Amino acid sequence: MNTKQEFETAMDTCRTLFEKKLHDYGASWRILRPSSLTDQLFIKAKRIRSLEIKKISLVDEGILPEFIALINYGIVGLIQLEKGFADSVDIDVNEAMALYDRHAKEALELMLRKNHDYDEAWRNMRVSSYTDFILTKIQRVKEIEDLDGDTLVSEGIDANYMDIINYAVFGVIKINEQQQKTA
Repeated sequence: MNTKQEFETAMDTCRTLFEKKLHDYGASWRILRPSSLTDQLFIKAKRIRSLEIKKISLVDEGILPEFIALINYGIVGLIQLEKGFADSVDIDVNEAMALYDRHAKEALELMLRKNHDYDEAWRNMRVSSYTDFILTKIQRVKEIEDLDGDTLVSEGIDANYMDIINYAVFGVIKINEQQQKTA
C-alpha cells in the first residue's frame, strides 16, 4: 500500500475524465458563481449519502463516479476562487489543464503532510465517514459564503475544498480496493 501512488492513480482517472469533458463542453464551469459550485458539490455528496443509505440506485451510476465528480468540482472550486467567475468561457483547454494540474499537485502535497501526521488513519475509516465529512465541509463552505468570507477563526473556503478533494480521493481508493477484492 503506497498512499502517494494510489492517490496519483485516482487523480489520473479524475484528470482523464476532466480533460475529456473539457473537450466536449469547454470550460463551461467558468460561469459558475461560488454558491452554484457549492450547490453542485452538495448534490454530488448528497447523492452518495443517499445511495449509501438506500443501497439502490435508480440511475445507472454508482458512488464511484460521484466521488470523482467531487474531486473534479473541488478543483474547479479552487480555480474559481483563484480566477473569480466569468460571464463567458475565458480560458482554453491548455490553461484549464495547467490550473487543474497545479491544484491537484497542491492537494497531493497537503494529503501527504496530513497523512504523515495522522498516520494513515483514513485507511481504517469507513467510506460513509468520508461522505459525512465532505457534507460537513460543504456546509462550512455555505456558512462562510453566507458570511461573505468574514470568519473569525476558521480556515477559508480553499482549505475546505482541499479537504473535500482529499476525502473524495480516499473514497475512490477504498472503492477501487473493494472492487478488486470482489473481482
